Amino acid sequence: MAILRSKEIWEMETEDIQEKLVELKAELAKNISKSAAAGVNENPGKVRELKRTIARVLTIMNEKQKEN
Repeated sequence: MAILRSKEIWEMETEDIQEKLVELKAELAKNISKSAAAGVNENPGKVRELKRTIARVLTIMNEKQKEN
């Protein structure tokens, strides 16, 4: 999954943002479980970037809700 930038998220509709959030959380869970099962994470930067992207999405969602 490509990393979402703030500008891209702001341009999306609320429903699309929620769908993307579900996808990001699923991907994060998959990466965490894969690293736990293997014992060694192949790409630790991926987990960190997924967490940051999820936080970015949640922040923008909250800001959009406050606007309305």
